[in-house]
Amino acid sequence: MEEKKACPCCCQKTTKRSAEQKKALLNRLRRIEGQVRGIQTMLEQDAYCNDVLIQSAAVNAAMNAFNRELLASHIRGCVVRDIRAGQDEVIDELVATLQKLMK
Repeated sequence: MEEKKACPCCCQKTTKRSAEQKKALLNRLRRIEGQVRGIQTMLEQDAYCNDVLIQSAAVNAAMNAFNRELLASHIRGCVVRDIRAGQDEVIDELVATLQKLMK
C-alpha cells in the first residue's frame, strides 16, 4: 500500500488501498451496519433481552474480525513500508493501537 500525501489541514496519515481491499472492507462494514439495524428493530419490537444480547455479541465478533483484517493489512503494508523507510516510530504507534484494541 502506498501512502498518500497528508491533508494540508491536518496531520493524519492516509493509506491508498486497492479497489478490491476497499470494497471488501466496506462490504464487511455494511453487513455489520445491517446487524446493528437488526438489533434496533429487535429493541423496537421488545425482543427478549437474551436474544438481543446474543445479536450484540455477534456484532462485537464481526467488528473484531474487521479489526483483525484491517490490522493485518496495516502491518503488512504501512508498518513494513515505514520500517523499511527508517521510520521506526511506527512501532510505537502500532503498540499504542494494539493497546487500544485490547481494552
